[in-house]
Amino acid sequence: MDSVNLLLQFWEDQMRKSHRSSNFFFRKTPSHYHMMLLVMSAYYNQTTLSVEELKTKLFNTSRPKSSMIITEACERGFFYLEKTDADKRRKHIKPSELFIKEFTEYLATLKNIST
Repeated sequence: MDSVNLLLQFWEDQMRKSHRSSNFFFRKTPSHYHMMLLVMSAYYNQTTLSVEELKTKLFNTSRPKSSMIITEACERGFFYLEKTDADKRRKHIKPSELFIKEFTEYLATLKNIST
């Protein structure tokens, strides 16, 4: 029963943050959530992820819709684009420091609930 109460408390805390944090943005659609996981996976694995690669990897999402989500995530400060030295047209997508902190806290909370 304690784990159920912890999960309920976690959900309520997340919903209180929903309009001012990444929590609400990345839970809008499965594509938003998938994008978040792809970017953070690249970050934690210390690999680069270009905008074009990200658009290709998103399942069931058109390229224009993917572009719109990426643009909005950058405007809200969750991600930023970094030009490459070799090809100035190619941009890598990276998580912001603020988003890394929120994501880390989210993972830690989930881990605490599951144990």
